[in-house]
Amino acid sequence: MAEAVFQKMVDDAGLADKITVDSAGTSSYHTGDQAHPGTRRVLNHHGIPYNGRARQVKAQDIQGSDYLIAMDSENVAELRRRFGELPSLHRLLDFADETSVHDVPDPYYSDNFDYVYRLVEDGCRGLLKAIRINEGI
Repeated sequence: MAEAVFQKMVDDAGLADKITVDSAGTSSYHTGDQAHPGTRRVLNHHGIPYNGRARQVKAQDIQGSDYLIAMDSENVAELRRRFGELPSLHRLLDFADETSVHDVPDPYYSDNFDYVYRLVEDGCRGLLKAIRINEGI
């Protein structure tokens, strides 16, 4: 969900030539699968196209990335365990302005895709703002 939301924000800001958006998970469990139907429903409701497939993060994904964004503290810990200290690693909601929540919950378990969308949108909006400031774009 976050990849699609952030990509739309980047595109709408006219920054697709300056910011590359990609997504990968820490586990291989859903590799090759489409996003959950609930995710596709909420993205469609907000007019956000998404055709991505799940894949597991690899070392080459980490190399050269200016911003590594994890959805929750568990994923941050797993990425550090696998790849060491990563100064560019942040939780998405570290950039959010409208919530005190720190971890994006997995909507698969709660079926609360609309709530997760609002969190992701808030985090993505703050992330884009931070990138624009930090990178001068």
